[in-house]
Order: sequence, then C-alpha cells, then structure tokens
Amino acid sequence: MLTIHKIDTSVKKEVNDFVKFPFGLYEDVPQWVPPIKSGIRDTLDRNKHPYYEHSDADFFLAKDGKDIVGRIAVLENKEYNKYHDKKQASFYFYESIDDQKVADKLFETAYDWSHARGLNYFLGPKGFSPFDGYGFVVEGFEYRQMMTMMNYNKPNYPAFMEHQGFTKVLDWVSCYADLTQFTMPEKIRTVADKVRKQGKFKVHKLSSKAELKRYVPLIGQAYNKTFVNNWEYYPLTQKEVDWALQDLTLVALPDLIKIITYNDEIVGFLLAFPDISAAIQRHQGSLTPLSIVDILRELKKSEWIDFNGVGVLPEYQGSGGNALLFDEIEKTAKSHNFIHGELTNIAESAVQMRKDLENLGVKPYKNHRIFGKSI
Repeated sequence: MLTIHKIDTSVKKEVNDFVKFPFGLYEDVPQWVPPIKSGIRDTLDRNKHPYYEHSDADFFLAKDGKDIVGRIAVLENKEYNKYHDKKQASFYFYESIDDQKVADKLFETAYDWSHARGLNYFLGPKGFSPFDGYGFVVEGFEYRQMMTMMNYNKPNYPAFMEHQGFTKVLDWVSCYADLTQFTMPEKIRTVADKVRKQGKFKVHKLSSKAELKRYVPLIGQAYNKTFVNNWEYYPLTQKEVDWALQDLTLVALPDLIKIITYNDEIVGFLLAFPDISAAIQRHQGSLTPLSIVDILRELKKSEWIDFNGVGVLPEYQGSGGNALLFDEIEKTAKSHNFIHGELTNIAESAVQMRKDLENLGVKPYKNHRIFGKSI
C-alpha cells in the first residue's frame, strides 16, 4: 500500500532515509553526480540553514509497505513571495521510482501542504536559494551533471509533470565550448582593451583563499545588485550568501574568481570552478579526510572548467562591461590548460546574455526546465 510520511527533521534515521534514497536509483547512471550528503543533511536542519529564518519547508517520503519509493521537499519562500507579490510554493529534492502513481501521490501531498498555507501556484524544481540548481533535465541526459551545481534526473520525470497538468515556466540552458578551438572575436578584445585603457573598469584577480574569504560578503552584495532583474531574484540575507558560498574555498582556485569594478565599486563578477565531479563520484558524496585530499587533487588536474556565476550590473552592460567580462572568460578558461568549458544555468529570460553567447559560437547542450501550475 502506498503511503506518504512527513519526516521529522530532528530524527537522524528519517533524515538519512531521505538523503540516501537517490543513491539506489542512480547507482548505474554514470552521468549522475551524487550530492554531498552532509550538505543535504544541513539543508534539512532548521537550526542551521538560514532559509528557515524567514521561510518554511517540509519533507516527505513515499513508501510502499516498508520500501521507500519516492521523496519530495515542499517550500514556501516568504521573502520571494513578498518581493514578487505572489502566493507561490515550490518543490525540490524530488525523486521516485518509475511509477506515475508515486509521483501523483507525492504531488497531491504537496498541493495539500500549499493550500493549507493559502498558496495558489506551484512550481519546481526550485530550491532554497538562487544558488541551488533549477529545473528537470529535458535535453542532454547523455552528458554528465556539472558537479552538484545543476540537477540530474531520470528521463521520465518531465512526463510525470505533464501528466499532472504542469506546463513549462522557464528553461535554463547550459552551453559547451571546446577550449582547444575557442577564440574570442577580435571585436570583443578590441572593446575590452579600450575599456581597460580608459581606467574606470578594472578587473581584480584574487591571489589567495584568504583573500577569497574576505571577498565573500562583497560578492553577495554584488549579487543582490547584479541579478535584480532576474526571474528567480529576491534579496538574499548576508547569512544566506555566507551559507551558499561557505564551501567556495574548497572547490575554487582563487585565480579563477574575478571581481569587476567601476570607479572602484563592484559592478560584476566571474565565478569559475574546475569540475571535481569525478572525485565526488568516486567517494559517493561523502566528505572525509581521504575524499577531501582527492578533491584537491582533482582541482589541479580537471580538464573541465565551469562558469557558474557570471554577471555585470545591467547599467554597465552597454558601456563595455560585457566585453570586458567575456574577454576575462576567455583568459580564465585558457589559464590552466582546460580542454572543456561549460557556462551553466543561463535563464532564457537573460536575453542579452543568451544573444552574446550565440554570437560567440558556444553550443547549447543541456536544458533544464521549471514546470508550474495553478493549484
């Protein structure tokens, strides 16, 4: 008999059941990169994650007898709703066996949860902050997930959504570049050089992890200004920024993180990371002294670089800021002899960024879709 259980996040076994469920589903899927288990546990911890200082979430398991067959998290981000004047709930951490009945039961539970809070629209996958991965994969299943920065899922999940009456809300495209062949158009280089000579725009290159830590609050402030027009935006608290970037020093090489200033004020940034997916897969999402050493080795030998956090304040994009940014992307990509590059998670609503990327000749190769419906 199929039943739904709301887990008690203060009970270790129930949390572990929720965290471990996907590992069995994807054990034979080479494209799946397991989440960091301790990170998921911390997300469920209401005394740790800053999201709970302003918003609510609950977590559910679907069981067939004693067997776990699915899971879902249901969220009410009150700060997002307040900023956008909405009554919206979202879901995240959805996983299930290949059974429409399991999906239906989990979503019906999520609708009941939302109705009890007076919410009338439901969408997802959308997590606890804009730094979480968005959407279900609808194209590009054959490619490996980029670390844990974007979701991976079974091909049947989008069909589950459509059966429930969900429709597309927004697509997020990731683009691939063969860095052995990629060359920035000369026009962009010329504009970028001119902007540098004028002296108002400057690129600050970080030199150490200690300096990177000092810049984390400033990167958060820049985020709250740079992406204000984005679909997913709401003003993050400093605690949320610190939380999202707390592991930055583990997975980052400081010289791949760059800050763009205009008259010494931060107006943009470029966050790039070596892909450490192989190390995360080898250790099945566990952080131990051995796995951390392996991750640090992977940082230095990875052939992939991921750009996941690239932007300039809208008012500076037309005055040379974008040209400078793209010129720095090329320099960053070629600074460590990377072979492959990915620009991750670009919303179709970011029209100018998408247009610029098409002009640069990079190839869209993955597509994640957020689904939504009125409830």
